[in-house]
Amino acid sequence: MTAVGQAAPAFTLQASNNQTLSLSQFHGQNVVLYFYPKDQTPTCTTEACDFRDFHSSFAELNTVVLGISPDSVKSHDKFIAKHELPFPLLADPDHQVAEAYGVWVLKKMYGREYMGIERTTFVIDKEGNIAKAWPKVKVKGHVQEVLQFIKEELQS
Repeated sequence: MTAVGQAAPAFTLQASNNQTLSLSQFHGQNVVLYFYPKDQTPTCTTEACDFRDFHSSFAELNTVVLGISPDSVKSHDKFIAKHELPFPLLADPDHQVAEAYGVWVLKKMYGREYMGIERTTFVIDKEGNIAKAWPKVKVKGHVQEVLQFIKEELQS
C-alpha cells in the first residue's frame, strides 16, 4: 500500500458526468480519495451517503472528495443520481489506479478467493503527498474520523 509521506500516485480517469479527472488538477487542495468495491451495494451506499452528508464540512476545509471503484461511468451516474451524491465518482475498470495505491487485493468470501478492492481511504495533502491512510475501512463513524483528521492535522 502507498505509504504516508510518499507522493500520491498520479492518475487520470473517466468520471461521472462526462468528466475526465486527474489528481494533479486538485493541487493546492486536500483530497479524500476513497476506494470502494461496488456501486449500489449496502455498505458502499452507506459510505457514499456519509461522505455526501459531510460534503459541505469537507468543502469548508478546502478538501475535495473523490470515490473510485471498478464500476463503469454509467453505473456511477446512476449511483450519484439515486443518492444525490455531490462529488465525482471515478471509473477504474482495469484497476490500474487501485493497484498503484495497493488496494487491489486477494479477497475471500464464502471460501472463494478473488481479486477486488479493499475498502480504503487516503487523505492527500495540498502538495500531493499521502497524509493518512485507512486500510480495511469499517464504515460506521469513518467519515467523521477522516474529517477530524483533516481539521486537526492539515489546517494551518
